[in-house]
Amino acid sequence: MRDSDFGLRRLHSLLGIIPIGLFLTQHLIINHFATQGVEAFNKASDFMGNLPFVLWLEWIVIYIPLMFHAFFGLYIAFTAKPNTNRYGTYRNWMFTLQRITGVILVVFIAWHIWQTRIQKALGAHVDFDMMADILANPFMIAFYVLGVISATFHFANGFWSFLVTWGITQSPRSQRLSTYVMMGLFLVLSVIGIRAIFAFV
Repeated sequence: MRDSDFGLRRLHSLLGIIPIGLFLTQHLIINHFATQGVEAFNKASDFMGNLPFVLWLEWIVIYIPLMFHAFFGLYIAFTAKPNTNRYGTYRNWMFTLQRITGVILVVFIAWHIWQTRIQKALGAHVDFDMMADILANPFMIAFYVLGVISATFHFANGFWSFLVTWGITQSPRSQRLSTYVMMGLFLVLSVIGIRAIFAFV
């Protein structure tokens, strides 16, 4: 691997956690306010949408890092050589699922941005009713559940890889322990995200 590729992969890994992973967690928590009713969700959504310099924050903290992570991630996904047929180990399957969920997320996030942020730019109001209208279609419920599970898995498994890539978990014991922690993170965030989806239904 070339030094430039190594540096880009480390940056790709870092951006997947900070800021993208932090934004994902915050986004799921904001959406979870829907379980407390229309007013609670709208209040939380309006607060986030009316932060000072929100457009600059979105581009610097979300869109630019996300575009780099997505495009470089697609390059990794389509140039990687998974060996699950030869070595059917747990970690090899996680490697393959990381690439599959990454491709799913490129489609899901692009569609989600179209349905929410771009519609907002065109004059729509992002609120409880907008999400309820989107999720009135059973196909969209399934699509959003797939998107949320893909996102939470990709983040949790990517977090595991980040800890290895950055030399934080070097021993087999620390990597095994982080596997359990990331499984827990995946399950917790998935429950939060799926509960939020069905709160709009």
